[in-house]
Amino acid sequence: MRSYDALCEVYDLFADDFDYPKWAEYYRALLRRAGVEAQSLVDAGCGTGLMTVELAREGARVVGVDVSEGMLRAAAEKLRREGVRATLAKQDMCHLSTPRPVDAVICACDGVNYLLSAERVRAFFRAAYAAIRPGGALAFDISSRYKLETQLGNAFFGEERDEAAYLWENRLDAQRHIVRMDITFFVREADGRYRRFQETHEQRAHSAKEIAAWLSAEGFEGVEIFGDQTFDFPAAEDMRIHFLARRP
Repeated sequence: MRSYDALCEVYDLFADDFDYPKWAEYYRALLRRAGVEAQSLVDAGCGTGLMTVELAREGARVVGVDVSEGMLRAAAEKLRREGVRATLAKQDMCHLSTPRPVDAVICACDGVNYLLSAERVRAFFRAAYAAIRPGGALAFDISSRYKLETQLGNAFFGEERDEAAYLWENRLDAQRHIVRMDITFFVREADGRYRRFQETHEQRAHSAKEIAAWLSAEGFEGVEIFGDQTFDFPAAEDMRIHFLARRP
């Protein structure tokens, strides 16, 4: 099953430990650091729209793009429920295209980790550069190499809730820095029975040095790297790393 096609049903349930309002405010602060008060932006890899909603609450014109139709349906429902306006589009973020330049592109919660090769990462950076107006910025985060290889690689996790449960097994390819995640979900139906489905995800543990080099190669300037929702350089054991890059 294609990653996220069924996960959209339970993604929000298991993402409730993320403080999305706080995370969105951090992204606004990152962009202000680059001198950008984003009135128009793209939320690349928007998923179920958790970040899209928060970014649009302040009145910015937000376009959420994702390759998964299921995720976009969930995002559309969330926008309607919250009474928030944003545009949604089915796009591979490596082929991101906007009708007019935007102030900023962001990509939150591991979107760049799902790009498994230098070519794919650079394609996203190239597309983002083309979408951003001169003087705008790109801001995104990745799960760190420490997190993916030390904390998640070759590990097994499970969680049970009233509505759903999952079993999650990882395998690390240390040479390629890729973690394969095999996840089995059990979702409770109205009659009390559980429906089972599986998804496989792969993420690459990019290094900060690689990312910075690829950004520069695609024309971005003033690249800055920060620890998890801080403005300090990442510590060795930071689980998440943030990047800010300017389009000259």
